[in-house]
Amino acid sequence: MSHHGIANHPPAAHAQEARRGPSTGPAAPVTTASRLRPLWLVPLLLVAVFLLLVVTAAPLNLMEQAVFAVITLLIAMVIKRWPGRTATLALTCLSLVMSSRYLYWRLAETIDYGAGLDTFFSYGLIAAEIYAWLVLVLGYFQTIWPLGRKPVAMPADLDLWPTIDVLIPTYNEPLKVVKPTVLAALALDWPREKINICILDDGRREEFRVFAEQAGVRWITRPDNQHAKAGNINAALKQTSGELVAIFDCDHIPTRSFLQMTVGWFLKDRKLAMLQTPHHFFSPDPFERNLGTHRRVPNEGELFYGLVQDGNDLWDAAFFCGSCAVLRRDALLKIGGIAVETVTEDAHTALKLHRAGWTTAYLSLPQAAGLATESLSAHVGQRIRWARGMAQIFRIDNPLVGRGLSLAQRLCYVNAMLHFFYGLPRLIFLTAPLAYLFVQAHVINASALMIAAMALPHLVHANMTNSRVQGRYRHSFWAEVYETVLAWYILRPTTLALLNPKAGSFNVTPKGGLVASRYIDWQIARPYLFLLLLNLAGVVVGGLRLFWWPDPEVETIVLNLVWTAYNIVILGAALAAAAEARQVRGSHRVPLDIPASLRLADGRLLPARTSDVSEGGLRLRLDEAVTLPPDSVVQVELYRRGLASAFDAQLVDVAGGELRLRFGPMSLAQESMLVQCTFARADAWLARSPQRGDDRPFVSMGRVMAHGLRGCAQLLPWRRQGRPAAADGPDA
Repeated sequence: MSHHGIANHPPAAHAQEARRGPSTGPAAPVTTASRLRPLWLVPLLLVAVFLLLVVTAAPLNLMEQAVFAVITLLIAMVIKRWPGRTATLALTCLSLVMSSRYLYWRLAETIDYGAGLDTFFSYGLIAAEIYAWLVLVLGYFQTIWPLGRKPVAMPADLDLWPTIDVLIPTYNEPLKVVKPTVLAALALDWPREKINICILDDGRREEFRVFAEQAGVRWITRPDNQHAKAGNINAALKQTSGELVAIFDCDHIPTRSFLQMTVGWFLKDRKLAMLQTPHHFFSPDPFERNLGTHRRVPNEGELFYGLVQDGNDLWDAAFFCGSCAVLRRDALLKIGGIAVETVTEDAHTALKLHRAGWTTAYLSLPQAAGLATESLSAHVGQRIRWARGMAQIFRIDNPLVGRGLSLAQRLCYVNAMLHFFYGLPRLIFLTAPLAYLFVQAHVINASALMIAAMALPHLVHANMTNSRVQGRYRHSFWAEVYETVLAWYILRPTTLALLNPKAGSFNVTPKGGLVASRYIDWQIARPYLFLLLLNLAGVVVGGLRLFWWPDPEVETIVLNLVWTAYNIVILGAALAAAAEARQVRGSHRVPLDIPASLRLADGRLLPARTSDVSEGGLRLRLDEAVTLPPDSVVQVELYRRGLASAFDAQLVDVAGGELRLRFGPMSLAQESMLVQCTFARADAWLARSPQRGDDRPFVSMGRVMAHGLRGCAQLLPWRRQGRPAAADGPDA
């Protein structure tokens, strides 16, 4: 509760400026008054902590607890209808009270501190619950007041604009993936004499050298691949000299406005070392593609880039994410360049910058877009690398210790790292009810009714509050699906990284691949399948105990069966996500509604609008009906700043009143213009921002249940199939 006032008066000067929006003046100083203002909250903080402790520890019998739970739920339902952040903070406080009360009750009254099987399972579950409570509390703190930073306008005098090196690291990605990024970088709105575009080719490939020469950009290589991407960038820093450095993964295509939207903050705040923008993806990730949820359910990354980073920004704790970011060269050099000690060089670099006294920022404005991972195995491999890297940082450069960080920064970093330790807790939650169903081990030493009276308010309030806080970026119950898919695979690398931080290696996430035919990735699904069968067996045993075997603890059986049924739904959804959908397009079609014209062979020019576009073709909607013979050759005109560019195309088919066209061969200049007219438009990704509305928990639960049942059902008709040879397994 003490953070309410701090949120109204952000602790850093740059946070206050962000709330005011664009400006070209100098950074406002942090005045004595602004420092003292939060001190008025100290009495409120003491009162709030006292009340929290009293309510948390108050002993209530079953009926009293049930009445208390109903009253708090009714209060929460009323508050939920109120608009504004104050209502959100009130819901958060209620959730903290109910969750803290549940955890206190668990520790004080339900743990058997003796020996035996009950104690073993009980300790495992309470450890997982403590972890979940800690992550919940830190998550509330991290997102208590998203900053909502706005761009700062560039000065009119171009002489004041800094020089910039645009670095595009690549290793083994094909040229067709890298080329659009380079061509879009060439279209960045920045004085030509003040920008230097570099392809950092760790693959040392001749076709890249030729392309760089044709495009008029630098091709930088080095004799080895030491320290992978981080080493590649550090080597380039020695061969470049720009005041600022913009970094893009080789598949992240920037809009032409990227630099003008971001660089103004570096002129305004001379202590700013890094400004991060969202990682936006124009292709569906494996969950979206395999489950058919693209643009209907927020993808796995939207919570971080839509809410968490914006919340971090309030506390001057925005992370560097490796791409779509601008960094100050001087700051990088003073910390020794990009961090090379861990495989998550980006987050570690941000931590080092903060320790050195630099600030960071986050601009929640999509200004670049790239390719999501093409298969679930590649997605899992990428998350394994992230989890290992965050565990390495936790082990060798723990943010809780050492100098240079504020308390808020330490908490934000710790929560980010703790997030990747959910592997074991998630597996415990997926198996805990089986302890009683199989061997009658009581993991919670209390009656089933009392467990329900204490646990349900905790769960309901937490879900209600998270739905309010996160609803635009993470729908209810989907976190369990995402975590279940990854839990088994991140458990081992995070554990090993804690024991031996030097274990493991950097692996590049493959992009731009194809999935020739639908198949179930049995190799990646093996852990979910085992857990699913185990839980189904638990239901069978529970049914036998309930209906055929005499057991006096009927309520306990029912409670564990309900828990197991929920786990089956989540595991089924995880199994459904492992059924890889076909992806046979060489280039992804992106919805894009912009003006266009169609020039026919007879010279007529027909006005039209695009429906979607890719590097290989597009769909057009014409203002007037026209009949064209199959395979007609036409010209499509697209516009950039009012000027038309023509592209030869061939008719593929006509469907729903739309023409599907395939582009003909293009020169490099035409490819560049196509990128500028489409993916590099200043507004290219703004219209792609989620427009799904608020989360509806019951609807979301229905969707998860449908996928869970589909995942269970697909065990029947599918036979085990080998995985395509081109698929990459996870780096475990």
